[in-house]
Amino acid sequence: MNMMAKSTAPIGDNRKVRLAALHEKTDCLNLFEFWGEEDDGNEHAATTKLSAVPFLWKYRDVHPCLLEAAELIPTELSERRSIIMVNPALRPYVATTTTMFAAYRINMPHEMMPPHRHSPNAIRFGLTGDTNFTGVNGENITFGPGDLVLTPHDTWHNHGNGPEEASVNLSVLDMPLVNILNSTYFDFDYREADGNKLVEKKLQKAKVPDDYSLRYYGTGGLIPRFVNHKRGAGTSSPMFVYRWEQTEKLIRQVRDHEGSPYEGILIEYTNPTTGGPVYKTMTFFIQVLRPGEKLLQVRQNSSLICTVFSGRGTSIIGGNTFEWEPFDTFCIPGGEWYEHQNGSATEDAVVLVSSDEPTLRALGYALKHGRDRNGDTVLLETSTNSEVAP
Repeated sequence: MNMMAKSTAPIGDNRKVRLAALHEKTDCLNLFEFWGEEDDGNEHAATTKLSAVPFLWKYRDVHPCLLEAAELIPTELSERRSIIMVNPALRPYVATTTTMFAAYRINMPHEMMPPHRHSPNAIRFGLTGDTNFTGVNGENITFGPGDLVLTPHDTWHNHGNGPEEASVNLSVLDMPLVNILNSTYFDFDYREADGNKLVEKKLQKAKVPDDYSLRYYGTGGLIPRFVNHKRGAGTSSPMFVYRWEQTEKLIRQVRDHEGSPYEGILIEYTNPTTGGPVYKTMTFFIQVLRPGEKLLQVRQNSSLICTVFSGRGTSIIGGNTFEWEPFDTFCIPGGEWYEHQNGSATEDAVVLVSSDEPTLRALGYALKHGRDRNGDTVLLETSTNSEVAP
């Protein structure tokens, strides 16, 4: 018997009646009709892809909410006080892009949240205040504007603030990706040895000097062979804090370089033991646009979250124009064409860029195109070819 025998599709009203009946049957069986046929707006023609949209969150709108939350949410009720930026196209899914979320977090003076750990990777990036605190795996890190702090997968950490002033930092997590992989967990049962027994502690005991990360990993190209680099769960960069002083020094050294016509001056935070990204799932960049600089259009399938550290400018993303200023955050979903322009004739614009590029690279999906000065589309990068077009 020929199992591939051709069938003649019903036509006219009979076809519509039978399609409606088929739709009802597949709905009852929790099935989706994956043959891509449009049927007069029928929901069965909907895409199976969950797509974010370009969006901008203005810090001047969010900041009053943070201040009010600081009054209404005491640390006794919650181990965190953060406001997540939710992409309007992804609701009720809590995510800024399909794989990451970003949040503004405020800590008031003298606050200290108890230690916890979780499966998602996270970073903290200082925006305001010089007394942000994060204890990571026994390294006490006080940080301020421009400092980037890692809280890696499955590593005990606690957050707080010193006595000086309210401090705001940005958090970025790969939790949406970890949720999809059904691998999210949180653990709050932190204990330390006290004699012969384990006792609950509200603050981690320091295990290394406060400047451990800078002391052992702060000199580019040089790392000690006599220490164990598998810190915490051993899945991330062992350098848990990247100081703005070091980042700014490199910016000064390279800002006069021609840079990329598509990405300007782009500096990546890396794992000093491998030269690769700080996490297997996310990477982070500082992007510098010189005064008046306008970049060429780029499209990549990595999703980006961009938080403005200083300066002002404009981005066109998917045909929509967004004007940004310090501490604003905007997202660039994978697959959208985008371009940036510094709006000042005298000052640099500096942006923290969070990307899920390492995940796409690991799976062999990473792809980046640009439009050159003639308007022609050129291949800039793939997972197997990291060369950038001239």
